[in-house]
Amino acid sequence: MRSITFFLCLIPILALLLLGLNLVFAPHSPYQEKSSTFECGFHSFLGQNRTEFNISFYVFGLLFIIFDLELVLSYPYVLSIYNNGGYGLSVVLIFFGALTMGFAFEIGKKALAIDSKQYKGKM
Repeated sequence: MRSITFFLCLIPILALLLLGLNLVFAPHSPYQEKSSTFECGFHSFLGQNRTEFNISFYVFGLLFIIFDLELVLSYPYVLSIYNNGGYGLSVVLIFFGALTMGFAFEIGKKALAIDSKQYKGKM
C-alpha cells in the first residue's frame, strides 16, 4: 500500500472517529438562553452591535498578511540555499530590499500608528 493511499484512507476514518468521540463524550445541555441570538446570554444594547471600528486594525492585519507571505515565499530559497548560488541570493536580496523599502514607506506614512483614546493628553 502506497503512503498516499494510506493517508487518503486514514484521514477520513480518523476524522469520523474523532467526530464520533466528540458526539459521545461532549456534554449536551441546551436551554433557552443558549439557543437565543447571542450565545453568551446577553441581549444586545442599543447600538452595541454596530459601533464604529478603527480602520487601523485592518491595516495592521493586511500588513501582517504581507509580511507573513514574505516568510512563506522565502522558505523555498532556504530549503535550496546550497543549490541556488549567487543568482538565487541576488534575487532574494532584491525581494527583501523591495519589502524593506515598502516597510520604510509604511513607517514614513505612519500607517502603523494607532490613535488610542486612552493615551490622549498623557504623552
